[in-house]
Amino acid sequence: MFQVIKTDHAARRGVFTTVHGVIETPCFMNVGTAAAIKGGVSSPDLKELGCQVELCNTYHLHLRPGEDVIYRLGGLHKFMNWDRPILTDSGGFQVFSLSGLRKIEEAGVTFRSHIDGHSIFMGPEESMQIQSRFGSTIAMAFDECVENPSTYEYASQSCARTTRWLVRCKAEMARLNALPDTINPHQLLFGINQGCVYEDLRIAHMKEIASLELDGYAIGGLAVGEDTETMYRIISAVTPYMPEDKPRYLMGVGRPTNIIEAVARGVDLFDCVMPSRNARHGHINTWEGVRNLMNAKYETDDRPIDEHCGCPTCRAHSRAYLHHLMKAKEVLALRLAVQHNLYFYNSLLKRIRLALEEGSFAEFRAEYLPILDRRI
Repeated sequence: MFQVIKTDHAARRGVFTTVHGVIETPCFMNVGTAAAIKGGVSSPDLKELGCQVELCNTYHLHLRPGEDVIYRLGGLHKFMNWDRPILTDSGGFQVFSLSGLRKIEEAGVTFRSHIDGHSIFMGPEESMQIQSRFGSTIAMAFDECVENPSTYEYASQSCARTTRWLVRCKAEMARLNALPDTINPHQLLFGINQGCVYEDLRIAHMKEIASLELDGYAIGGLAVGEDTETMYRIISAVTPYMPEDKPRYLMGVGRPTNIIEAVARGVDLFDCVMPSRNARHGHINTWEGVRNLMNAKYETDDRPIDEHCGCPTCRAHSRAYLHHLMKAKEVLALRLAVQHNLYFYNSLLKRIRLALEEGSFAEFRAEYLPILDRRI
């Protein structure tokens, strides 16, 4: 399923073949939490923006419209009119973020809906069953994402529980894939590495879950409050123990420079709400840095958002027009800005792939690390 076709030190250029199409890696997965990109961007739009994989969230879709509705409509791909790969997050992060509304037990977690407060139980089996009903390409294991910082003792206990849950996830996934009425009998399962900011826990947990022979592995529980250097330290510690022949996914990261640095440390897959969320507030990624379109200096600026960009927004509209739409709170502002940022992120990963193919990743990294996150 996954083949590394070129390396540059720890960085990898790969090809990940799935039942719903080929994913060229490194790859940024566009986040459509509730089966839609916030900002009015449709599935056909995503293809024009260079999206390879869309990520949807089990917790949110379980609450509405519910997995049974999606199953009756043929699964997420038909529901969304998207024929490329979909990754579904297990819902673990959202469940554990409801710290005042949930109770953790060995069987799973009981929590209250953030919508209407009704009680819900979710464990490894339930998470796999929901994701199977969705028919996604990749299902994430149900794990415990601990808050950061956590004590060493609690982080260690959490790793052990996450491993036990992962064994249950694997068994349930195998059962579900063998059923005659399963939408996607080739659904893949990724395990998640935890261990907070403790290197020895991270390494031990990674070795343990690698022995389970899953379809891919993720690093979870980062970019949740720790400083950037700590995040890089943990990634550097973990990736040498991740199977070389399986895709490696860094969950919830992040800024363009974070992605470049994680690629340099051997990561293949990324996701983050940041490009669409920032765009909706007027913060635009460009090849010269981050531009705030709310700034008054753009009121009469007739240039594209980024003069080096070929996205639909930059091809048709000016900074002045986007500035006006933002100020007027027009819905179109969100759509145009989100389109641009998603195109930028997908283009960034495409350029990283090209640099890896050409053996020029070190030069690309040196050129753009000082630029991409700076405020213009």
